[in-house]
Amino acid sequence: MSKALIKFIRLSPTKARLIAREVQGMNAELAMASLKFMPNKGAKYIANAISSAVANGGFEANEVIVKSCRVDAGAVLKRFRPRARGSASRIRKPTSHILVELAKVETKIEEKAAKKASEKKATATTKKTSTKKVTAKKES
Repeated sequence: MSKALIKFIRLSPTKARLIAREVQGMNAELAMASLKFMPNKGAKYIANAISSAVANGGFEANEVIVKSCRVDAGAVLKRFRPRARGSASRIRKPTSHILVELAKVETKIEEKAAKKASEKKATATTKKTSTKKVTAKKES
């Protein structure tokens, strides 16, 4: 599993989360390709984070999937705009932090082997418990 964190991006977290939800669970190569053609500003930053996470783990892009893509709120830059009668209104310029986690894709053979091993453990434990119940019933 590899991670990448990009901090203090000048983009609203709510806008970035819309794009982050789209790529969760996707293959990293497919996610970067689809983000390339999105018109949103946040797509460029999330694609950059995914490619950075791939490089951090030393993987190929087609070997990993996007396990999670999280966008957290960063610091908010506060500015003021002059208004009527000498007053001012506040302008908020939010920033966000993007965290991408990638996980290696398990092949079908590895998944089947892991599933069989867990089934064997489950059947072995049920056999042990069932013999104890039978002996307890015979004694009483």
